[in-house]
Amino acid sequence: MSVEQPLWHALTAYRVLTLIYALCLFVYSFHDYDRPLGAAAYMAVLTVWTALTFRMVSSAERCTRRFLIGDLAVAITGILLTPLVDTHDRIAEGTPTLPSIWTAGAVLGFAIKGGWRWAAWASTVVCAANIIERGGFAQDTVHMLMLVWVASVAIGYVVEVARASERTLARALRIEAATRERERLARDIHDSVLQVLAMVQRRGAAIGGEAAELGRMAGEQEIALRSLVATGLVTPPRAAADDRHDLDDATPPASPPGPDPAPADALPCVPEDSADPCDLRALIAPHAGSQVTFSEPGAPVILPAAAAGELAAAVGAALDNVRVHAGEGARAWILLEDEPNAVMVTVRDDGPGIPDGRLADAEREGRLGVALSIRGRLRDLGGTAEWISAPGQGTEVELTVPKPALNAKDRT
Repeated sequence: MSVEQPLWHALTAYRVLTLIYALCLFVYSFHDYDRPLGAAAYMAVLTVWTALTFRMVSSAERCTRRFLIGDLAVAITGILLTPLVDTHDRIAEGTPTLPSIWTAGAVLGFAIKGGWRWAAWASTVVCAANIIERGGFAQDTVHMLMLVWVASVAIGYVVEVARASERTLARALRIEAATRERERLARDIHDSVLQVLAMVQRRGAAIGGEAAELGRMAGEQEIALRSLVATGLVTPPRAAADDRHDLDDATPPASPPGPDPAPADALPCVPEDSADPCDLRALIAPHAGSQVTFSEPGAPVILPAAAAGELAAAVGAALDNVRVHAGEGARAWILLEDEPNAVMVTVRDDGPGIPDGRLADAEREGRLGVALSIRGRLRDLGGTAEWISAPGQGTEVELTVPKPALNAKDRT
């Protein structure tokens, strides 16, 4: 049941009860009317209208805008008809109009159907009709009308909040259901497909030859599948139809044992001047491979698209250095961290490390890969790039970008 459905049921009951109340007032004051037959004719029309439209206010689908306008017109007609059938003295004393508090039901229909804006419009029309009926701004009339206006607008606002809450709850339930299904699939895949791929990788490496290339491809598929069931972000590995064709021709392609850098076209195209939101995980995930492990938080790391592209490019440059300088058997690890005030990406390898002063010497010699591809990008983003290395202990690159700097870059 919708969270607003009880409000429609309450409005249905309200219209019936207020009709009974208005009929009781009419019968009690029948002989006081100046033209009682005219008043009786309107009350008959009001009774028939309420009976015929009983189901129209039972749900949002049945309560159309055309019906609401007609319902409000019936109420306004009764208000404006009151001076024609009642005496001037009774009107001056503040006696109720012909529809009395039934009119509020018409306004509440607008509030529940369209929110506080519709309620404000409908209650304003009712207020104007009551002022015309009284012939001026009487104090008691103003108080009553303000009560109707404020109450209808407040109910309309509550309805809008309830609808937003319902949408949020529905979205949360869908996410929970999807998460449970992904966990179930992950368990099934782990117990079947991943085990087979891991076995193929080990057997292929042991046999060698074409089987070694097949094992390498199985290892890449295993890593991609693990990332897919964990985050749903990984892109297809680079082992494509061309590789399979080479295997069929018994001419396995040469592939270096070191970390495989993702090609430029594997990363999504990010315009340099774009400010749209982007999940950084989706840009870094394609770098994962048989010798590159990617660890990321369980929630999206949202950055402006241009900034995310620059940071992902810096990660790619760091992995290129691992492939070129750390040796054929080196492994690399990427760690993405989303801190409250900064985004940090750490690229670590188990290579031979960097001798002291080597980076400064490379920059003086004109080798600007580190200076431009990594430090330059981070500097443009307001961040820093730090190298932690010792001979024989591998190298660790920390890429840090403060979020205030990213926000300022996004605004510009």
